[in-house]
Amino acid sequence: MQQTKVVLSEVMMPSHTNPSGNVHGGNIMKIMDSTAYAAARKYSRANVVTARVDELEFILPIMIGDLVTCTAEVIFVGRTSMEVAVTVDVEVLEQETGPQRALSAYFTMVALDRNGRPMHVPKLNLETEEAKAAFEAGRQRYEQYKERKRQRKAALIQKKSE
Repeated sequence: MQQTKVVLSEVMMPSHTNPSGNVHGGNIMKIMDSTAYAAARKYSRANVVTARVDELEFILPIMIGDLVTCTAEVIFVGRTSMEVAVTVDVEVLEQETGPQRALSAYFTMVALDRNGRPMHVPKLNLETEEAKAAFEAGRQRYEQYKERKRQRKAALIQKKSE
């Protein structure tokens, strides 16, 4: 059975915040990256590095004392890379409202061999329609990213030749 999902939770402490009590976005991004790393490493059974993160948009503030639960799941794999869907839920522990989505993002992680070179990752077993749809959406994002990268490279070459 493939291990594709990791969940980490942490109560936000004063050291995570600014003077107003809001948790620094960088602290949340670090938690997200660590969770994505754990999911990708667990799946690939290899060291991994973050290659790309898509847009991070904070929907809800996160404050001192809030419980942050970060969930990461490998949803797409290429030859050496994996797309990991990462969600962050926040729960105000003084209230009974339950957890609410604070933000989400997609992380692209690359598996590395012992020499630090990209290595092949196992194919992803898609057992549900939801998993198949997530994989297809990930494949489309991957193709769009590759095309944008190709266009940037072509523009740089054009600029150098002028």
